[in-house]
Amino acid sequence: MTDTNASAFQHEAGFGDYFALLKPRVMSLVIFTAFVGLLVAPVSVHPVIGLCSILFIAIGAGASGALNMWWDADIDAVMKRTANRPVPAGRVTADEALAIGLALSVMSVVFLALAANILAAGLLAFTIFFYAVIYTMLLKRWTPQNIVIGGAAGAFPPMIGWAVATGGVSLESVLMFALIFMWTPPHFWALALFMKGDYDKARVPMLTVTHGRRVTRNHILVYTVLLVPVAIGLGLTSIGGPVYLAAAVLMNAWFLKGAVDIWRRDETAADADAYRTEKSVFRFSILYLFLHFGMLLVEATLRGFGLGGW
Repeated sequence: MTDTNASAFQHEAGFGDYFALLKPRVMSLVIFTAFVGLLVAPVSVHPVIGLCSILFIAIGAGASGALNMWWDADIDAVMKRTANRPVPAGRVTADEALAIGLALSVMSVVFLALAANILAAGLLAFTIFFYAVIYTMLLKRWTPQNIVIGGAAGAFPPMIGWAVATGGVSLESVLMFALIFMWTPPHFWALALFMKGDYDKARVPMLTVTHGRRVTRNHILVYTVLLVPVAIGLGLTSIGGPVYLAAAVLMNAWFLKGAVDIWRRDETAADADAYRTEKSVFRFSILYLFLHFGMLLVEATLRGFGLGGW
């Protein structure tokens, strides 16, 4: 084998590279929140239809990830956090990522329409379009509000799951959407505070880059304050209950404390572990979302035994 052939073999894409193209970590959150939206709905769904629907929603999320990696390959190549992704690393070509993203987009929407209903499929199609076009192609490189508006794409899955079961939209599904939508900015801005160098190099107009850390800290506090009533209000609906509400009060008190700690942090003060507070809040924010939706599942299970709810 020549050196050229050996090099080509070393860079040949494997299954793991194509799977990574679908952003499996993001997909796991989509699957979980859509699954919760489906299960907490007041209408039961046949298990086969439910599982197929979640599969197609997951494929749609993966399609969004592939389209995002196709368009953002130049940015990903600059940022340390994303440089090893399949496209910038050269293991998958941009054309392959585009083809996979488009094919999976069409497949996921068509099959969800066949398995569930047109509304759920329409919401999935809009979610893919919103993430790939509105956020990735338009907002991400042009406005520091990119993550605020773009956060809607990640907030639709529980609404889609609810639509699979009910064929409609309700206050409960809107509040599940709002919970993720309001959670997204403080979650990503906490990350941006200690990853600012990456966004600087890639010239992505994250709030930390365009307005500085102080303004970003202010925004984190404001959005967290706005998030709290949404999270607690969800507990007062038909899918909430005392277990969810108690957990939500505790989690939001901790999250709000973290946002206040970030807001109060002195940029000039010496810190043995730089951005320790921001990293702590970022890590908790991931747990925060999973626990809120997990508690909704607990309430649904308790109601099934005649114990939960109000």
